Amino acid sequence: MKTILLPFYDDDSASATFDVGVQIASLFDAYVEGLFVLRPPQIIDGEGIVLADSYLSQLKEEGRRLGDRAKARFDDLGAKKGITFGSIDAPATGSVFGWCEIEGLEGQVIGDYGRIFDLILIGRDFGHPWVDWHVMAEGALFESGRPMILTPGTPHTTLGEHVVIAWNNSAETARTVAFSMPLLTVAKRVTVVGVEGWGVPGPGVEQLGAHLARNAIHVRTHTIDAGDRSPGEALLDECASLGADLLVKGAYTRSRLRQMIFGGATRHIMAQSEIPVIMSR
Repeated sequence: MKTILLPFYDDDSASATFDVGVQIASLFDAYVEGLFVLRPPQIIDGEGIVLADSYLSQLKEEGRRLGDRAKARFDDLGAKKGITFGSIDAPATGSVFGWCEIEGLEGQVIGDYGRIFDLILIGRDFGHPWVDWHVMAEGALFESGRPMILTPGTPHTTLGEHVVIAWNNSAETARTVAFSMPLLTVAKRVTVVGVEGWGVPGPGVEQLGAHLARNAIHVRTHTIDAGDRSPGEALLDECASLGADLLVKGAYTRSRLRQMIFGGATRHIMAQSEIPVIMSR
């Protein structure tokens, strides 16, 4: 995980995600790029209505002010933490942070530009009310082909010391486990957790555990009974009980439309997790 994309706005949620970026970058001597998306004015007017050029200019100026405030906070956070600033091609030892601005729609930019990074970091509820973090998260998951870490709005002192893998036998989770191997190999403890009656046909938690152990990962496995809880609720309860600080979860094993209508583990965990969650499709 040498290159990390960090969409950033001037708010506390983005600042908490910045801290996660610092933690990951320090583990892998990574390059972290803060990204601000300059959204073009979205104008929907009625027939025969002409919008003044001054109004369009005001919208562009407001976007510019938001970008400037985001950059100022990004620089201030880095200065307080003694971060080295530079570009991806600048020779440096240790982690390096850079900045980029791209004009476009947030979901499309994240989906397109994120394809060249090893990891995308997105803060839950960041950028409100200017952007919808759901749009950015789904752009990352469905369009980038890269893993995403979704962070809660509050900072954590540790990351990846105890990792829980929510194993449901699916291809999506298998892919996420593969993306997560750099984090799993440096974790102090990894626990593979299954939920009775949840998932698709495939190898069980013990089989995954054996393969991870072959990679010199300190791993334990067990299956829990959700009882009257949903799988998502049961998994988050188990993470809290174990003291985990990172959850590995395949995204949308059930279709996104089905989850929107009936609910699902992915939607619940994205909305409620109090620890960072690494996901992919």
